[in-house]
Amino acid sequence: MTDFFRRPPPGAGPASPDAEQDPNRSVTPLETPAAPVSPILAPPPRPRVPTTAIPAAPPPPAEAFAKPRPPPPAPLPSVIFDPMPRPRLPAPGTGVAPPGAPPPFHDDLVDVQTERRTAPPGPPADPDRRGGVAPDFDRRGGGPPAEGDRRGAAPQGDGERRGSAADRRGGGSQQPYTGPDRRGTVPPQSYSGPDRRGSRREASEAPTPNRFWPVQPRNLQECGLNATFVEELVLKAIFFAGEMRGMDVAARLQLPTTLVDEIIEGLRRQKYIDIRGGGGSGVGRSTMIYQLTTFVTEVLRQILDRNRYNGPAPVPFNEWVAAVKQQTVRGNRITRQRMQDKFGDLIIRDYIFDGIGPAMNSGRAIFFYGPPGNGKTAICQGMVNCYDGDIFIPHALLIDDFVVKMFDANIHKAVEDEPGAPAYDRRWVRCRRPLVVVGGELTLEMLDLVYTPEVKYYEAPFQMKASNGMLLIDDFGRQKVSPKDLLNRWIVPLESDIDILTLHTGKKLQVPFDVFAAFSTNLDPSDLVDDAFLRRVRYKLEVQRPDEQQFHEIFQMMCKKRGVPYDARAIDYLIDEHYKPTRRPFAACQPRDLLDQVIDMANYQGSSPRLEPSLLDAAVRSYFVRFDKPPSGPTSASAR
Repeated sequence: MTDFFRRPPPGAGPASPDAEQDPNRSVTPLETPAAPVSPILAPPPRPRVPTTAIPAAPPPPAEAFAKPRPPPPAPLPSVIFDPMPRPRLPAPGTGVAPPGAPPPFHDDLVDVQTERRTAPPGPPADPDRRGGVAPDFDRRGGGPPAEGDRRGAAPQGDGERRGSAADRRGGGSQQPYTGPDRRGTVPPQSYSGPDRRGSRREASEAPTPNRFWPVQPRNLQECGLNATFVEELVLKAIFFAGEMRGMDVAARLQLPTTLVDEIIEGLRRQKYIDIRGGGGSGVGRSTMIYQLTTFVTEVLRQILDRNRYNGPAPVPFNEWVAAVKQQTVRGNRITRQRMQDKFGDLIIRDYIFDGIGPAMNSGRAIFFYGPPGNGKTAICQGMVNCYDGDIFIPHALLIDDFVVKMFDANIHKAVEDEPGAPAYDRRWVRCRRPLVVVGGELTLEMLDLVYTPEVKYYEAPFQMKASNGMLLIDDFGRQKVSPKDLLNRWIVPLESDIDILTLHTGKKLQVPFDVFAAFSTNLDPSDLVDDAFLRRVRYKLEVQRPDEQQFHEIFQMMCKKRGVPYDARAIDYLIDEHYKPTRRPFAACQPRDLLDQVIDMANYQGSSPRLEPSLLDAAVRSYFVRFDKPPSGPTSASAR
């Protein structure tokens, strides 16, 4: 099959885009068969229209184009040609074509221009063309090909090809691509296309569009750390373990294996570590076992004098601040129905739901007061379950050159990743929203960064660990510090959502106070708080004692949880014999405590636990004890 296209005669000028667009150049259209091209072929160029009017040659007779077409050649490596541009031609017999118009085409050639063909044989491709099909970067949105990897045609733009015919055939000069190489370097900040390795694309596939999702770093710059700091972490990890495999070092630092391998190789060149041998199955530097050499002794001593932190690589402080803002506890939309589902087996009155619901939606502080044993702490534990989703908490933070430990396994409850979940930076831990409870042991020193001289790094205070969660100050007024001093410590964070912490060097640090704070006390609030505190704590709620009906409901729920048959007559006996005669007040914790004592006594007697009068009487005698101190003589105890 003969393919016709127009090209300039020999010697007309250099075959380059600049020459094609020269207005002073004259081009005589000719009809010549196409020269063989390489298998890596782009579509032919547009017909060139000369700017100078040249008389057109008389059109050839139509019979010249009506010759039978030869059969197509044998299939070669598949290359799909883009259709050639079809010029607009006047109908046959309308006269002479205007100056500069291309020669007319016969109708039989329409199929030639749109059919799918294989590439004709041509000269062998240069060594850099790896024999594959040219990838169409422009259709996949991946950008231009990398330097030294010219496997495809020039990118398209605005519907036209920008390369000359000589460049497409491999015979012209081609300007090397000076942009980032997709096989090793990081895309520029303005890059918005998909990432070849998939990590950036995975971040966009997070379940919620506005949710914070830490992207897995690919280099030290994305980690926010310098090479010296990571080298020190590697040396300390191997020092405290004695010897480690490369993959174990990466797991210890929670960094990508390729990044850690580069750091280890740099330490080997400095003769600080050496290979002891291979460990486990597999090949590569990650399976090698490394140990320290004698050249690192003095360097390691200086590193340990600075800090002895040995754990996952820390996250820069600024990244954590941005994450706290995205995972804020403020501005939620929690409804009554949802709260009833999240509180589980708790028997709560309607007024409690109506009191804590608006407070949770605001994320501001709430003040619980009332007699002890009525579920103030249990209510706070149920409130945390009402918040949506989970959050990411870093293992540690890097503030200046100091490490601050954030993750606490006793407070933060890690959650497992769902199957097929996107990858994320493992320096962060995916957790439920935390609930931090502090009681009478709280001191003012515990509310600041805790620096330990022996290990030379910091432990985050309670309010930092409770970020994006809830902080409950239980038994308020029973701390070692006076309530007035403790309230003064909270006034600024409650007002401005910013807490001021101090490093041991004296530097002041502003940290976000994104915490739903709750204060709980069973003392008289008038003796503890003042007007300034009450103004900043907008929501106050009294947790009252249960009535007789609610006392029955709590007993029935606890019997179901403990596996003891519930008997309403036994509870009526308990109330008539041990509550009404002595005017003993009800408490929400009493059904649980009395039932546990009944179970213990039944097990001691070798019988099955049941709500029997004898067992209830024994539980009351052991549980309700009042110590009366006579004016003189030994202390006597009586059960009332």
